[in-house]
Amino acid sequence: MNKFVCRVFQSSALICVIIFSVVAGAVAGEPTYKQGESIFIETGVEAPDRNPTWYASMVAKPYAPVFEMLATQGTQGRYYPYTYPVTLKDLIRFHGHDCEGTTTAANAAWVAFKILFPDGIIDRSVLSGISGESPCWSDAVAFLTGARLQYGNLGFFKDKQYSHAIILYREDTKVAVLATWKEGINNIPGEPVMLPGRITWKPKVTMKDVEALKAVVKKSGGKPSPYQVDLMRYQQWVHINDILEHPLEESYQAKVIENFKWEDWIDPEKTIAKPHERTDTRLKNYPYRSKPIESPAEGGKP
Repeated sequence: MNKFVCRVFQSSALICVIIFSVVAGAVAGEPTYKQGESIFIETGVEAPDRNPTWYASMVAKPYAPVFEMLATQGTQGRYYPYTYPVTLKDLIRFHGHDCEGTTTAANAAWVAFKILFPDGIIDRSVLSGISGESPCWSDAVAFLTGARLQYGNLGFFKDKQYSHAIILYREDTKVAVLATWKEGINNIPGEPVMLPGRITWKPKVTMKDVEALKAVVKKSGGKPSPYQVDLMRYQQWVHINDILEHPLEESYQAKVIENFKWEDWIDPEKTIAKPHERTDTRLKNYPYRSKPIESPAEGGKP
């Protein structure tokens, strides 16, 4: 059903983000556009794909995230006047398989976006991102933000302790948010949780059991049994579906990074020396013709 995100929605969203940001540490800056005032974006015009499949059963869970994305038309176009929805199912198709890392990164991004975009409209033209080296995390960041290595706005953490986390940065408001899981659903051996939050609910699978099995199955040169391989997959499947039965704020946490500097966080050895200038968004605010039907002679050169 078509709807406008109007001032009423903005007010509710703003209240939510202020409450959330008190916990997160700070309130994000104002966006460069103001929905319902300087721009009119229709959202909710396309139903998100929440039909479960064998590769994305979790997409139907009550708290599986849906992202409303604002993009530009074509490679040299203006902003679309509509958003399109993105679900975990879309992300899994992009990544190539469903894994807990990709879902975890998406869930963390959803919590971060609540701070960065209080009106719920995620502008892919103003975002940069940092993740761990695993494509499970970097694919999620690239897909949701539009950041790319060749543009110099997709980076990898210098400190490997953050490999399970992400940073999303709004270039227009200069606000950076660090987002990650809470202690209690973390299950990567040797990687501490880098923010202080803990879950208050009890997972169906204990993280110690998962970590112990991962240490065997993922160990370089290890020889797990066929049963162990199946069991690890099953535990990951249970784990993700379990998380999405709870509001994401109960399992993930985010914090605004004060005085954020890109170079302080990224690994300089994993960057492109001469990144390309991004041009696909350069005309996003280009003026329109003076009337809907106008000849080239009236409006200038064709």
